[in-house]
Amino acid sequence: MFIAALVNLYTHDIEAGLRFYRDLLGFEETFRTPTEGIPEHVELRLNGFTIGLGTVEAARRVHGVEAVPGSPAMVLVVWTDDVDAAYGELVAAGVPSIQPPHDTGNNNRNALLRDPDGNLVEIVAKRS
Repeated sequence: MFIAALVNLYTHDIEAGLRFYRDLLGFEETFRTPTEGIPEHVELRLNGFTIGLGTVEAARRVHGVEAVPGSPAMVLVVWTDDVDAAYGELVAAGVPSIQPPHDTGNNNRNALLRDPDGNLVEIVAKRS
């Protein structure tokens, strides 16, 4: 019945979101509309996982939804080989840190940051 899914994040600044997810985290852009000029929706994929970025204006116009980016109701988890190195690069690029790398349960090492709209992004790696 259902064939695919993605998480759509609403954004105030889609170009800042693209710089974060595509340029800093390495997601690959797979779709955008409109194709010319500043998009109002872009889909990006990382190793089989897809997220969408949609503008707050498009959410209002298309769906009648008043989107509020950055409310901590969810966290996007991105796995990496080295949390400390990835965290250092992201913070050096100006990404806001919520919690620096720390050891957690299940042999994981985690750090918590915010994307340009304030959405929580957790980077995780298995401890070696």
